[in-house]
Amino acid sequence: MAELADKVVLVTGANSGIGLEASVKLARMGARLVMVGRSRPKLDAAVAEVTQRAGSRQVTSMRCDFSSQAAIRELAEEFRRSHTRLDVLVNNAGSVSDRRQVTVDGLEQTFAVNHLGYFLLTNLLLDLLKAAAPARIVNVSSDGHRGADLDFDDLQLEKGYQIMRAYRRSKLGNVLFTRELAKKLAGTGITVNSLHPGEVATNIWSHAPWFAKPVLAVAKRFMITPEQGGDTIVYLATSPEVEGKNGGYYEKNRLVEPAPLGRDDALAEKLWRVSTSLCAGAGEIV
Repeated sequence: MAELADKVVLVTGANSGIGLEASVKLARMGARLVMVGRSRPKLDAAVAEVTQRAGSRQVTSMRCDFSSQAAIRELAEEFRRSHTRLDVLVNNAGSVSDRRQVTVDGLEQTFAVNHLGYFLLTNLLLDLLKAAAPARIVNVSSDGHRGADLDFDDLQLEKGYQIMRAYRRSKLGNVLFTRELAKKLAGTGITVNSLHPGEVATNIWSHAPWFAKPVLAVAKRFMITPEQGGDTIVYLATSPEVEGKNGGYYEKNRLVEPAPLGRDDALAEKLWRVSTSLCAGAGEIV
């Protein structure tokens, strides 16, 4: 792994799970780390933990609720006020819900947080990534994208909402966003890749339906730890092995083929256009 001394790294969803564990490893490598989370008390506790475990004095935090596009814009502006460059952006913040919920922007919550959150924040910080080039973007997806559908006539799942259908669709969005963004970033010195962190025992499924929780409790015994799950994030953020590699999907630190829908360039282009319209003002990459 490369050293990260004087490199600015921003990690979303950093106050628990794989985001927290990746933050510890990145801070140990010397990164000037900015941890982003929704809850200020949890975020403060996470910063204290990373500071102690990593032995770093370069860990700060910013709060953001990724279900609000206004909050994402505020995060970007806050970051811009204190930083002139961004070397690594890790898009990791995620959400699931057992019932359909709508954000303040009128969007289905899982799709809004898990896909549009990545899309909007990345667009808003692209100029700072270009200023730091060679820079990297890491999008945390899931092999759950393999069972996804993407119906543009019901993108907000107003019909037939199911927790796994919403989650899979959002994770397919991550893979398609990565693919299209890589094409747009060609020649800029910025690379973007997505990953499946593995079947990780985290709290993301705490909002699963009551009838699924006993099954999940048993399944967690066979899952990998959040520390192990953070490894592929750190690999894509720092490894010389992926220097210059763009638009890939990784599992266990290996480049693998995503699902057929995840390789559909026309679908990726259409999702980009639709996402731009759903994030009014996000703009197009130059």
